[in-house]
Formats: sequence, C-alpha cells, structure tokens
Amino acid sequence: MEAGGAGDVRHWTADVNGISLHVAERGPADGPAVLLLHGFPELWLSWRHQMAALAARGFRALAPDLRGYGDSSAPADPAAYTMLHIVGDIVALLDHLRLPKVLVVGHDVGAQVAWHLCLFRPDRVRAVVALGVPFYPRSPRPMSEFFAARGDGFYIMQFLEPGRAERAFARYDVATVLKKFYSIEFDDFTAPPGVEIVDFLQAPSSPLPWITEEELGQYAEKFQKSGFTGPLNYYRMFDTTWRLTASWNGAKITVPAKFIVGDKDIGFQAYGVEHYIKSGGFKSNVPDLEVVIIEGHHFIQQEQAERVNSEILSYLDKFTSED
Repeated sequence: MEAGGAGDVRHWTADVNGISLHVAERGPADGPAVLLLHGFPELWLSWRHQMAALAARGFRALAPDLRGYGDSSAPADPAAYTMLHIVGDIVALLDHLRLPKVLVVGHDVGAQVAWHLCLFRPDRVRAVVALGVPFYPRSPRPMSEFFAARGDGFYIMQFLEPGRAERAFARYDVATVLKKFYSIEFDDFTAPPGVEIVDFLQAPSSPLPWITEEELGQYAEKFQKSGFTGPLNYYRMFDTTWRLTASWNGAKITVPAKFIVGDKDIGFQAYGVEHYIKSGGFKSNVPDLEVVIIEGHHFIQQEQAERVNSEILSYLDKFTSED
C-alpha cells in the first residue's frame, strides 16, 4: 500500500437493517477497509485521529455513528438495541459496501460490538483491535445480577432503569454531561449511596488536554439533538442479549485480536481486567491474542492518539502486507 490519498472526511448515510446509518469515511476508496466502532458517550468523531493516520497509510477508514447515536437512526423501542441488532447493522453495512471481510477496531461499547461481530460472523472479520473492554464469554447468569452486587451507585445499575439517567443528565447542559464522562480518572465507576452518577462526576473548569472546546461542541450539538436514550438502551438490553445468545455459550473468539488498554482505565483493577489478562483467562477465550497496556485512561484513542495509532497500524499492517 502506498501512503497518500487521505483527503477530507466524507459523510454519507446508508439504509441498512431497517435504519439509516450515518458513516464518516476517510482514505482511498480502494484501500483495505477498517471499520471503527465508537463507545459511550461518543460518535464517529472519537476516531478523528485514527482516521487521519489510517488514511495516510492507504487504508479506507469507515466510522459509523452507531444505532441511537449522532446522525444515525434512533429507534424508540428499547428492544431494538440488543447486540444482535447492532451487529446486524454492521453486517448490513458491509453488505451495502460489498465488503466481504474487514479489519475492525472498537472502543468501549464499540469494542463489545466488535467482539460480538467476531463471535457471530467471524467470516466477515480479518482481524480485530479492541480498546478498553476485553472479550468475556457468556456468563452463567444475566448481567444485571452481577451489576446488582455492586449496589445502586454503580453506573450501569442507574443506566438500566428507564428514564433515570436521562432525568439526572437533564439537570446539566449537554456539554457538561459529556465533559463529566470524558474526565473520569478514577478506577471504580460507583457513586456514593443516594447519589446519581452524573452528580458524582466532576467537570473540570479547565479544558481537557485531548479535546478542544470546538470538538466538545460538535459532540454536544449531536447529543442535544439525538438525546441519550438510544445509547442508554444498549445497557438496558444487556439481559435480553444474554438470553438471545445462549447458542454461543462457551464459544471463543477465533479471529486474530489485539487488545489495547490504559493502565488507569475504568475498571482495569477494580473490575478485574488486569487479573483477567495476567491470569491467562483472556488468552484462553481469545487464543490468537496480543495485549498492550499503555499509560492512559479510558478515552485512550483520543488521549494517547499517537501511541494508539502506532499500535493499531503496526498490527493491521500484518494483515495487509500482501495487498
């Protein structure tokens, strides 16, 4: 592959799987395709640094706003946000683009989507890079039972209750809500008893070093329009996804995979991610796995863009050297 052909970001929408999906694209249209899947509460924009680096290396970077986010459709029915729906959107997008197989990069919720794409349709994935959230096999009990053990202050317990987080978020302007989440630097994402997680989080008075006020405004404009209910419905469908994925009980990820995580990421120690990696549990569930632990927090592809770009490119190059 030759460098160049990066060009500007191109925006388009596709009618796939019963919804309209907004996609940002950068790089040569005939380059090896890399699908970039964002997390919560983010948009395609969270991949701006990676899109530039990938395009400059000759890749075709494709970053959709996931269902419920940004300029993509946000179905009103919470039941439309299971992992089968989200992965269905991605497979339909690949079909729309006539791409039989792609490289996939996912962060946070997007990493979960990427892992499930590998689980459901390994034939469509050349390799995967996951940021922040490792693959866990299907649990023996519904996820809500595990979350409940962490108490009502645990952020997912608050997200699970319809309308609760939305009412709490509404006490602040959208940019402040986003800044509170983007500024998280502690390990355990749990509020004290009787406190809403958004009230517990602090929004620093100074700008974050890895996002400009203009970029924060771009995020805020989209969330002001689309709201937070669609993104929160991903969490509300965890148990439904668990019930629908019984057929994959005990299944491993067979796709070549790389996992990148910040040493100060949410849950790296408190939720057992570090132990899961170092004990060999992760490797047993994802046999063809590389793990890189770097300095940083949760929104690592923005906070440590150059290092993350280097890690992604060095890995993806292995699968495109003959292209």
